[in-house]
Amino acid sequence: MYNALYDLDHSDNQADSITIAEGIAVKTTGKLTAQIIRHNVDGILIVAEPEIEQAIALLLSVEKTVVEGAGAAGLAAILAHPQVFEGKRVATPLTGGNIDLRILSSVALRELIRSGRLQRFEVAISDQPGALSELAQLLAAQGANVVDVAHDRLSLALNAKRAALDIVIETEDRDHGSRIFAAMEREGFTIQAKTL
Repeated sequence: MYNALYDLDHSDNQADSITIAEGIAVKTTGKLTAQIIRHNVDGILIVAEPEIEQAIALLLSVEKTVVEGAGAAGLAAILAHPQVFEGKRVATPLTGGNIDLRILSSVALRELIRSGRLQRFEVAISDQPGALSELAQLLAAQGANVVDVAHDRLSLALNAKRAALDIVIETEDRDHGSRIFAAMEREGFTIQAKTL
């Protein structure tokens, strides 16, 4: 619709790409719809996929409301372009709950990653009794919730008396994660990589 409203070349239309907002990802706009939009709409805002995901996750976590990607596009525009709406009373429809549970779960987890509430790291520990417990106690003392642990004793990158851990933790936010990593380093743990 953006291309139709602004008389742009439809070859740039991104509707061919995969999107979570399938309900509004049309290749061409109907003639009647285009006519109504041209006469009644002042402008159209474009939002990116991560902004739509953020809107879906925000509605899920704060409002306890499930909406599909197209239904969250209005909130995504408000979040992505706050200067357009500043000082105005704004309403946006929240439509459609037609979102696959697997996609909804993925969106929620991806938002936890974006906000720094899920963090993943690799660390080497000595391969002896109590080493894993020592790290787990340190993480607990720092308020980290361990979500997943993979324990690798066979890594050829380490000597035979070491083990590699791939750990995912839940934190309050990105700053909390940084404080946890700093506490680990103070206790002599070397973080090999931070991802997510």
